[in-house]
Amino acid sequence: MSSSKLLRGTLILTIGVMLSRLLGLIYVFPFEALVGDRGGALYGYGYVPYTIFISIATMGVPLAVSKFVSKYNALGEYRVGRRLFKSGLLLMSFTGFLSFAILYTIAPMIAPLVINDGGNGNTVADVTTVIRAVSFALLLVPLMSLIRGFFQGHESMGPTAISQVIEQLVRIIFLLASCYVVLKMLDGSLVTAISLSTFAAFVGALGGLGVLIWYWFKRKDAFDQLLQKDKGQLQPSLSDMYKELIMYAAPFVFTGLAMPLFQLIDLFTFNRAMASIGLAAISEKAYAIFNIWVQKLIIIPVTLATSFSLTLIPAITKSYIERDQKLLRKQLNQTFQVMLFLTLPAVVGMALLAEPVYTTFYGYDELGSEVLRWYAPAAILFALFSVTSAILQGINQQRFTVIGLTIGLFVKLIFNYYFITKFATIGAVLATTLGYFVSVAFNLWIIRKYANYRYRLVLRRTLLMGIFTAVMCIVVSVVVPVLKIALHYNGGKFDSIVIVFIGALVGAAAYFYMSYRSELLMYLFGDRFAFLRKKKEKAVS
Repeated sequence: MSSSKLLRGTLILTIGVMLSRLLGLIYVFPFEALVGDRGGALYGYGYVPYTIFISIATMGVPLAVSKFVSKYNALGEYRVGRRLFKSGLLLMSFTGFLSFAILYTIAPMIAPLVINDGGNGNTVADVTTVIRAVSFALLLVPLMSLIRGFFQGHESMGPTAISQVIEQLVRIIFLLASCYVVLKMLDGSLVTAISLSTFAAFVGALGGLGVLIWYWFKRKDAFDQLLQKDKGQLQPSLSDMYKELIMYAAPFVFTGLAMPLFQLIDLFTFNRAMASIGLAAISEKAYAIFNIWVQKLIIIPVTLATSFSLTLIPAITKSYIERDQKLLRKQLNQTFQVMLFLTLPAVVGMALLAEPVYTTFYGYDELGSEVLRWYAPAAILFALFSVTSAILQGINQQRFTVIGLTIGLFVKLIFNYYFITKFATIGAVLATTLGYFVSVAFNLWIIRKYANYRYRLVLRRTLLMGIFTAVMCIVVSVVVPVLKIALHYNGGKFDSIVIVFIGALVGAAAYFYMSYRSELLMYLFGDRFAFLRKKKEKAVS
């Protein structure tokens, strides 16, 4: 495969993933306006168990199958990949149906663990209905995962990218349209609207699967022609193929499960802990704010930062295998610094502007602003966990990702209920932050040990970024009060948008200017900012 084709394929897939994630973030804002906090909580009650089940049912299949097929294609053993694909369709159909049947069946058992009847909010029956509605998507998503992996293994990224975007578009259109029709036109129940919103995952999967089937028939002849070139020297048994596949897939499963497992602990403890301190009346609203609305906001900078830094992981793998310690150290330095450079000012700025940021997207809410202020800094840990897990995979120590995640989850489980009884909603934020901190600290220690890596340069640069971020905060803290006076700010949405826009613009300008003057931009991004270096040199001369 030529380097230009590789870059093109990677670019297509990256754009597809980013578009899909962007759509997955944007729809939340009109959705919140339609269903409110009670609807958001009910939606979360259904989606958290579904996310766990879909991660287990797909078993990291797309990347694992891609790696498997690509390996045997490179050896000229095209029939091995095709055999895996055919048997995999049956296996994924089985695991999908089994996962659906289990989740649908145990929904009435999960619901009482989430919520108690007797309040003015959602009921056990409501939660059961929503979990069952979303479980139908399990029938199709594992199949999609396999087909996407097969295309990627043949270095064809377009089908995966386009099917992901179409899946999200169909899901979001059905979700928002069904909510609007049920609530605004038919004056129907909130439970019906949320059930259809979660069932939208199945409808979206139909759209994504349709795109993949179309691509399959379009390219089947080309795949069949490859079989004519098959060497036929290797004929591994199905059991051997699946053992190899599981070895590839396991790390992706556990890394992808991190956030859903943390949310699962909240799902089973949050409402009960809030009720124990007399806050049952607001527990569902608080749950929706903490685990749905605010989380969607803080994931934005995490997604952007990790997308930049994770592009270096293949190079890290190569350096590690070749035992090029100097290059490996340089790549690790760059990975950590790029991630922190982008994430640190974004999340600190979001915490500083918590009230207008939350108001901009969801309307004024004192609790929402407070939760965002406390939760935003945790995004640094989310990004670090994602990056360190990928690095551990790159240096072939992925088993420690599972250990680190398990320790973090144990910490979250131990402290969650206690912290909630002491600090209410903020307690759940603190328990999540502490759990991720422990997991990240463990991952960093393992990287230090097995990659023989020292963090001295990263710590120095992080301190510099911290100083720049502090100065940025001072600048924004001066600008925002002036804006509030000029706008006669009283928590209005339009005023909040203006404050967020100008505050973010001024803060970003201050941060990037200091980074430019200190040449931190050039150190981190190299030739991408070469034109700035030339301008600076010309100005000095």
